[in-house]
Amino acid sequence: MGIHEALELGAAPEAKRARYAAVRASIDALLEGEDDWVAAMATVACELHHAFAYYDWTGFYRAVSPELLVIGPYQGGHGCLRIPFERGVCGAAARTRETQRVADVHAFPGHIACSSSTLSEIVVPVLRADGSVLAVFDVDSDAPDAFDAVDQEALESLCHTLGARFGA
Repeated sequence: MGIHEALELGAAPEAKRARYAAVRASIDALLEGEDDWVAAMATVACELHHAFAYYDWTGFYRAVSPELLVIGPYQGGHGCLRIPFERGVCGAAARTRETQRVADVHAFPGHIACSSSTLSEIVVPVLRADGSVLAVFDVDSDAPDAFDAVDQEALESLCHTLGARFGA
């Protein structure tokens, strides 16, 4: 299976790890020498969105103030334009500075339904060296319980690298 054939939901953990490793290598190569944060976000969202069939909305929300996220580059249907830190899964990730992996978004207190088809979600904070929030990386799936520890580990590693590189 090539990198541009989307990996289906339910793939074995070793297949998912291999896909994440391939996508990460592609992202690293594409971003070599790149210093523009918007270009980096767009590249990351595009590469990941097309690599996994269960990634139905993939993108970034940028922290534009200490309490507000504004949409950044993404793939998929329209997203919410602004999300306060006190609302939704993205706000929780920004507020707590911890990954939010939500198996059922309808059971998440204060979930914001940017898309009525979303059933599960993972949001990973992108932190600057000083610990402040640069952005959050958000992936929505139209499947329930789509994200597991393999997804979380790979996305946290990528977001840590992005924060260190672009949040200096």
